[in-house]
Amino acid sequence: MSKTDPGNFFEDFQLGQRLVHATPRTVTAGDVALYTALYGPRFSLFSSDEFARASGLAAAPIDPLVAFHIVFGKTVPDISLNAVANLGYAEGRFLAPVFPGDTLTAASDVIGLKENSNGKTGVVYVRTTGTNQRGEAVLSYVRWVMVRKRDPAAVVADQSVPDLAKAVAPSDLVAPPGLDFSVYNYALAGAPHAFEDYEIGEKIDHVDGMAVEEAEHQMATRLWQNTAKVHFNQFERAKDPSGRRLVYGGVVISTAKALSFNGLQNAGLILGINGGRHVAPFFAGATVFAWSQVLDKADLGSVGALRLRLVATKDKPCADFPDKDGEGVYDPAVILDFDYWAAVPKRG
Repeated sequence: MSKTDPGNFFEDFQLGQRLVHATPRTVTAGDVALYTALYGPRFSLFSSDEFARASGLAAAPIDPLVAFHIVFGKTVPDISLNAVANLGYAEGRFLAPVFPGDTLTAASDVIGLKENSNGKTGVVYVRTTGTNQRGEAVLSYVRWVMVRKRDPAAVVADQSVPDLAKAVAPSDLVAPPGLDFSVYNYALAGAPHAFEDYEIGEKIDHVDGMAVEEAEHQMATRLWQNTAKVHFNQFERAKDPSGRRLVYGGVVISTAKALSFNGLQNAGLILGINGGRHVAPFFAGATVFAWSQVLDKADLGSVGALRLRLVATKDKPCADFPDKDGEGVYDPAVILDFDYWAAVPKRG
């Protein structure tokens, strides 16, 4: 019996299967420092214990995307080690803040399977839950990923595609306990823009661009213990038409989110992920730009929430908001289309 694990192929998954993922991870201040070094986010709530305490929290929580990446990384050996590409996200909710010192574990349930017409690959849908050391769920999300078949002739009899919500309902959003922006310091946060200042339909060009280098994306992916072959194995990737390693999609999400600070300085705290699509592959050496659109607004009581669409491009500034054409085809530069809810202070 082999002691090494080749990872699961499409025909190894079953509807209803539960996967408990290995390697619990204790979050440290070092993780936060490396995240800052790799992406450069500047949101005050995650940068300053004093700012967080003034906002009703015990200390600065980690950026929700740090928790997302850690939990995502746990799932890769079981779900996407043999992936062609990660395709999308839905029904994401951040259920409790995570602080340095917390330990995260992850488990996933297979909720959908659909073999592709080529017979060589299939799409696996999973719902993943990240849990802290007290057994509390800190986040939950659905993702779907295209996975290779080991044997093209293998038959996967039980298949279905899950019916997923188009967006997380505002009533299902969970703000961190105690969060209170009533004395929010706009000057220290970097901009005066509050819930009332954003209009549904408004578009924001985030202006700045950030190149992603080969060493950076490799380090970023290893940081989350993500072992997917498409990001690391150049020997295998040389056989692909591109001949290059793919940048982990989470690198694009975090880079674009960091760029969004310019225009959304007070919307750093992600509460939910409505949907997301990696529109095109991204390779190192290109520069990421981003723009956002306000899709909706919700009053959560102590704070407001903005539903934001974050679009990232490669090597194309976003002053003209590159998007889909009249037939629904994306501009060739678009690499990410990410729909999320973020908490923002209210003036009232």
